[in-house]
Amino acid sequence: MTDDAPGSDTAADGEGRGDDVHVADAGREGEGSHGDDYLARLVDPERLRAFLDAELGPAESFALERHPEGHSNETLFVTHGDRDLVVRRPPPGETAETAHDVLREFRVVDALGDTPVPVPETLCACEDESVLGADFFVMARTAGDVLRGAEPVRFAAPDRRRRVGEELVDTLASIHSVDPGAVGLDDFGRPAGFTDRQVDRWSRQFRWAFEVTADEREVPAIHETTTWLTEHVPGSRPETLVHGDYKLDNVMFGPGTPPELVAVFDWELSTLGDPRTDLGWMLSFWHDPGDPEPAIPELQSTFTAREGYPRRRDLVDRYEAATGIEYEHDRFYRTLAVYKLAALGEMFFRRHLEGNSDDPLYPKMEAGVPALGERCLRIIEGDEGL
Repeated sequence: MTDDAPGSDTAADGEGRGDDVHVADAGREGEGSHGDDYLARLVDPERLRAFLDAELGPAESFALERHPEGHSNETLFVTHGDRDLVVRRPPPGETAETAHDVLREFRVVDALGDTPVPVPETLCACEDESVLGADFFVMARTAGDVLRGAEPVRFAAPDRRRRVGEELVDTLASIHSVDPGAVGLDDFGRPAGFTDRQVDRWSRQFRWAFEVTADEREVPAIHETTTWLTEHVPGSRPETLVHGDYKLDNVMFGPGTPPELVAVFDWELSTLGDPRTDLGWMLSFWHDPGDPEPAIPELQSTFTAREGYPRRRDLVDRYEAATGIEYEHDRFYRTLAVYKLAALGEMFFRRHLEGNSDDPLYPKMEAGVPALGERCLRIIEGDEGL
């Protein structure tokens, strides 16, 4: 998510109301006219407006824009009267089992509203698929910057860069310090056996994707990694609330300085489980000086190698001090992280082959996933250390 205002360059029929309805697809490079067709599969503007009128009260104006940055669940920016909103829904078409669970995301974000974990304000959720063709939820829009491809100019100083890393890891520590029972999440998952199930779950996601993608090319490094992970699951693990997708471009920093982390997004994979999976995931996206170029540059920025940003080891030390949780078995957790990213990529590739996405990143997974498989093997062999 970004703080760009929703666009309103394409008018939709207001059905004689005499008030404003605007719909736009911000689009992605190379989409052409296909973007409008895809947007129509995501949302019926009049049905969404009627739902919001019923839940939040009637509004004289309505504007809708699809956010182009996310690569999993779809994000729609909505202006409903004087409210700036975000709607989260799954992509269209068949999805892998347990993927894209936006109602699970709604539940955890709603539960964390009164905790130290910064989350957007939740407003309502909908299980009636006659509205948008899928479950969805609505939250208030948060102002600030997501650090995805570059750092904001106001952060381009060593002390502010250091603070970005500290805010990121401190917020992860606050997530792992939440008492699930105190916020109604004591039944949110099965922490016993969680890490074993992670390996099994993501290998099943691969199998689902390979049903279609294997006809295009094989990925032997993934099969080798699956075997290694299965044989090296740590025997003793802590248990906390976990985010499941915690990294720099899933959080937002407020518009001022010094850097302040104001919201954590994308909770669809959250559960109760092993917090070291979150830390390993975050570290796998953090680029240190001397690291190899990312296997998929669109999914990993390299600006954290600049002067001032903490190194991965610094982040681990700060996390351990804040939580009392020792980050053991680093090779396993970072390999699992890259393996999960590769599984997501292979699911993206299947969706591309089946015509269920217009994201220009998805066809790049034909080469990107094998490159991630090779990265898994480098971590396993100790060639890409902490």
